[in-house]
Amino acid sequence: MIVGVAVVLLGAPAHADPSVAEIEKQIDVAWNQLEPIIEKHNATRQDLDVKKKQADALAKKIQPLQIRVDLAMGKVSEMAVRAYKGDNTSAINAILTTDSPTMLADQLTILDQFARRQQHDVQAVVDLKERYAAQKAPLDSLVAQLTRTEADLAAKKKQIDAEIDRLQKLRIKVYGNGGGGPLAPAPCPSEYPGGGAGIAVKYACQQIGKLYVWGAAGPNTFDCSGLMLAAWAKAGVTLPHNAAAQRRVTAYVKRADLRPGDLVFYYADLHHVGMYVGNGWVVHASQAGEPIKMKPVDEGTIHSFGRPH
Repeated sequence: MIVGVAVVLLGAPAHADPSVAEIEKQIDVAWNQLEPIIEKHNATRQDLDVKKKQADALAKKIQPLQIRVDLAMGKVSEMAVRAYKGDNTSAINAILTTDSPTMLADQLTILDQFARRQQHDVQAVVDLKERYAAQKAPLDSLVAQLTRTEADLAAKKKQIDAEIDRLQKLRIKVYGNGGGGPLAPAPCPSEYPGGGAGIAVKYACQQIGKLYVWGAAGPNTFDCSGLMLAAWAKAGVTLPHNAAAQRRVTAYVKRADLRPGDLVFYYADLHHVGMYVGNGWVVHASQAGEPIKMKPVDEGTIHSFGRPH
């Protein structure tokens, strides 16, 4: 019985290690699930900064009004205390004990106007303060929500890093530490467009060989949108650190009109971006463990093209 089992086991075909193509496919599938999370983190962090600045600006605007309200209410409180202690009794009695009926009527009118004016002044300031507070309330709520979202994403950092580690081990299993082939198989750029685009594309090409690190925008490591941000910053153009947001702020370009420096956006959810460098090539920060490199523009599902301005 034992011998028979041994023969069956020995005769079974050995499990073949996955091929290079199979492992690369595994890495690509896993990365396309991971990169949207990274890009969401970048977008959330930027949105949070914007909303915090808006809330701070409103808070500064409200502060002087709060001081005015406090001062006005303080004066009202003083009047109330003095009246309670009788400090104003003699002054009021002096007005009310005048012998002239006409003068008495005039003085009563003055007192009434004074009281109404004080009340009106205080209420005007309170109304202003409440109006600004009402404007700030939604922002406070949004900032709290964004802060929670960022905290949730930060909590996933270990998961992201662990997944990146796993993919890197797979890649090393295939290629060793030497990478997966030439990083720049064609001239980068194929031609210089001049102007800001020339500055941006030259910078992007110079980063070939540097490593991808999620959330990074240089100078030593980059993620996909971080590389575009840094390259165009050299040309004096500000881009957000998020691929989808970069699509929104760049001018739409037809494929036939592509020129070096234009951005190529990939996938339906716009979670990846590279820079067109001419002659059918892009330079991009692809994924963790991979250096910045060139690839054919059609290697990946293209969403659209954009031109920073």
